[in-house]
Amino acid sequence: MTTRACAVLLILSAASFVQGGESSRHIIVLDPQHAHASAVFAQPIPGVSKTLHVYAPPGQAITAFLKNLASLNHRPSNPTAWQVESHINSDFLKSMLREPPGNIVVITSRNDVKIQYILSCLRAGQNVLADKPWIINGKDFALLERALNIARKKDLAFYDGMTERFNVAYQIQRELMRDAGVFGRPLTGTFSQPAVELKNLHSLVKFDHGKVIIRPPWFLDVRKQGEAIADVGTHLIDLEMWTLFPDQAIDYRRDLEVLEATRSPIALTLPQFERLTNVKGWPAFLQEFLRDNQLEYLCNNTALYTIRGIYTAISDRWEYESPGALSDSYLVLYRGTRATLRVRQSNLENYVSQIDIIPTNEQPPAAFTEALKSKLKNLSGLYPNLSFRNDGRSIRVIIPEDLRVRGGSTFGQLVEQFLKCVRNPQSLPTWEAPNLLAKYYITTTAFQMADK
Repeated sequence: MTTRACAVLLILSAASFVQGGESSRHIIVLDPQHAHASAVFAQPIPGVSKTLHVYAPPGQAITAFLKNLASLNHRPSNPTAWQVESHINSDFLKSMLREPPGNIVVITSRNDVKIQYILSCLRAGQNVLADKPWIINGKDFALLERALNIARKKDLAFYDGMTERFNVAYQIQRELMRDAGVFGRPLTGTFSQPAVELKNLHSLVKFDHGKVIIRPPWFLDVRKQGEAIADVGTHLIDLEMWTLFPDQAIDYRRDLEVLEATRSPIALTLPQFERLTNVKGWPAFLQEFLRDNQLEYLCNNTALYTIRGIYTAISDRWEYESPGALSDSYLVLYRGTRATLRVRQSNLENYVSQIDIIPTNEQPPAAFTEALKSKLKNLSGLYPNLSFRNDGRSIRVIIPEDLRVRGGSTFGQLVEQFLKCVRNPQSLPTWEAPNLLAKYYITTTAFQMADK
């Protein structure tokens, strides 16, 4: 999941408190175009004002966001108590910067304009929590560098929405890979046999209480939304750096090389488009992507790159609909000298992230089992009651259900970590900024390479 600073010319005194004991920290919601905006506010957020100042253009997206907030406030179990002050107009960004009512900005806007919002907010002295991706093409990479420099100079908190870091399966995988007796050393791999595999598969059609979740038409314009590697691929690349090189800064100039990249489309019929967007007919801005009255949606990507010499293959794909699928599919796999460590979330695991350990043939079974037992025991302070089941070729790490839910939602944990950095910007790890640059260097370079 990562923090980024956003918008407002007004800086409230950090020591002051408003009546009722609320902190001087007030949240601005800027152009909430994605459902992730509602996820940020799904639970009460201690230490911030309950009043949300929402700035957005009129349209379907802001209507849906305000409706979702109202439903959170009125749900029977654990309702929230958000109070909304809406500023809905075509000059919403100028309005916010002219009369800023807060000092934290949450941005889940359209991807092609997001970095401009982030820059405006940071320049205005705002702390920013921005959904991924911050940029979707290489022409904006310099703006990303500029934004991070402004955050550093102004001592502002910034965070990128890398929620997968808060998935307990990935956290445990990260710890297991630090153990020489279980994982060994990371293999380097080769061009034809990469040592790391990263894959995800997302469905355009998703449901909420049996109804198709409506996506805005621009979501199907890769110039605005970005191709898969630029969007959902950010999670996988972030996980690799966070797992393979914990607490280490990656230098995109020295540590990375993108070797190969491809792109491919899926074809959407007009009825599929209309079901997905609730819009009749093809919009004018999509006309150039139509072939035989079908939308050529250039959303799928593969890439091969090295990170500090370790070969990595990544595949990011969208499909129209996954019948029977409960969620998106993920695969994160690392090969080591003693074992391969895999986290997979697919129909095989009922869409619950599961850890499998596949020892190399050279490992004596009894000795390997003892090494794993010892490691799980050492982890019992952080992750109690872990166990494992030998399935023959692989070993499944059994994660108790209470561990999967103990921290609350991944978005809730993301917001909590971000607010720690708002309270103390020095607590933001020094590797966050360089690794954010490294991540978007890979995504944008792969996009440009595939586009040739």
